Amino acid sequence: MEKTSQLGKIIEFAIEKEETARKFYLDLAGRVSDISARDSLEFLAGEEAKHKEFLEKYLRGEISEGTLRLTDVVEYKIFEHLQEEPVASESMSAEEAFLLAAKREQASYLFYRDLSRLHPDGPVKGLLARMADEELRHKEKAEYLYANTAFPQTSGG
Repeated sequence: MEKTSQLGKIIEFAIEKEETARKFYLDLAGRVSDISARDSLEFLAGEEAKHKEFLEKYLRGEISEGTLRLTDVVEYKIFEHLQEEPVASESMSAEEAFLLAAKREQASYLFYRDLSRLHPDGPVKGLLARMADEELRHKEKAEYLYANTAFPQTSGG
């Protein structure tokens, strides 16, 4: 019973984090004027909503543990090599918005990774490790969007 209670608390906390992230991306989308950047940030908000829905189903017992399938993620570490952190503003560029998104996803990844490392092997550790991987996947998407926005492909290759 204690394990279920502990797992339930962790999942509830994760649900709150996913909802906060969803609202963050929607707010960020409202701050950029570039339509494709707005669409991409709204996409990320939708991804966070899907995570929240998954966790809620897990919490209700509608999904058994171990059903979240993830593929390997490539971590470009673009954000880690920057000199300055972007700050949310009304006039931020698409590039700044994607970098801010990468920062947010990096923090979420580290949170879930570190939390999973505190737990012994078992369902809680596995769930937290999968959530860390998913947040890292979001960071990868944000950095990909940044790179394609900041350094667009030209007709010359």
